[in-house]
Amino acid sequence: MGAWDTDPFGNDTACDWQYELESASSLEPIQQTIGKVLRAGKKNLDAPDAEAGIAAADTIARLKGHFYVKNSYTETVDKWVAAHKLTPPPELVNDAIRAIERILTQPSELLDLWEESGEFESWKQHLDALKTRLQ
Repeated sequence: MGAWDTDPFGNDTACDWQYELESASSLEPIQQTIGKVLRAGKKNLDAPDAEAGIAAADTIARLKGHFYVKNSYTETVDKWVAAHKLTPPPELVNDAIRAIERILTQPSELLDLWEESGEFESWKQHLDALKTRLQ
């Protein structure tokens, strides 16, 4: 796990995911990423898919005007949000919340990794706060 922080963009996967978004002019990459998390169903959810799903959910919150933090790691997504005045439909917002809940439900590789890290509570608090920012 290439994580250095519990923030939504505090890992390599989320930072790389921004570059997929950078060339998009619609919500399509966000929808695809959230959909991949939800399609895991009761199968094991791989950590990279979960990390990208958190980044996509955070991007939805940013589109709604609910930013957590702006820093060098979020610069690409912040520029994209500023350039694309898109309103996420309620269904996508609900799917993002469901995706976060799925990430926090076993079997989830990312959940396992954070539980083993000693920083689980901080990471979970960030996800709970993200769900609030989405609503």
